[in-house]
Amino acid sequence: MAPRAQRNRSTVAGTPRVESLILVIRGQRVMIDADLAALYGVPTKRLNEQVRRNAERFPPDFCFRLSAAESARLRSQFATSNTGRGGRRSAPFAFTEHGAIMAANVLNSP
Repeated sequence: MAPRAQRNRSTVAGTPRVESLILVIRGQRVMIDADLAALYGVPTKRLNEQVRRNAERFPPDFCFRLSAAESARLRSQFATSNTGRGGRRSAPFAFTEHGAIMAANVLNSP
């Protein structure tokens, strides 16, 4: 069965609500790296860099990389930028609740 992704981007006073950033992918409630980075106030590049540097802290039940098909589905569903025009060149990470907490621990950001 193909993985499903759901997203609702409602905002309150211009700020996205956390609940609206949660997706269901592979049967798990997750947040995509770009949304999590925005929530923590850091660039997505910095978040992903810290995940790679601290890979032992992010087991598969904390964080996983989306497949090419899942990434394409998200890109087409939400009209994010395409790779030919400076968009993402790699599949995003998806963070479970525990992964999001661990990301906060490794980022050292206010």
